[in-house]
Amino acid sequence: MGAQQLPTGEQVTAAVTALRMLADPTRLRLLWLLREGEHDVGTLAAAVGAARPAVSQHLGKLLLAGLVSTRREGRRALYRARGGHVRRLVTEVLYAADHQVTGTPEHD
Repeated sequence: MGAQQLPTGEQVTAAVTALRMLADPTRLRLLWLLREGEHDVGTLAAAVGAARPAVSQHLGKLLLAGLVSTRREGRRALYRARGGHVRRLVTEVLYAADHQVTGTPEHD
């Protein structure tokens, strides 16, 4: 997709779905943790201070939206952010928020 070319309807729909998933505080925190590597549900639940069933539901939504991937290791499912674009999106949105909250000057 070139800079001058408008995104297709399908691309916009996928982007809006991803942004809706990121609009939930728990899911954004989960993706922040998953940027750096794989974690299981128990570890993620403890880190974000949420119940395991709630974290499992959030991860299911993120999986359906294509923002996380999973693999099995024995009986455990390990989750991670899916690809560099997702990792950079989460990182950039939270760094931008940090600039807004702290008043740190913007940069390119």
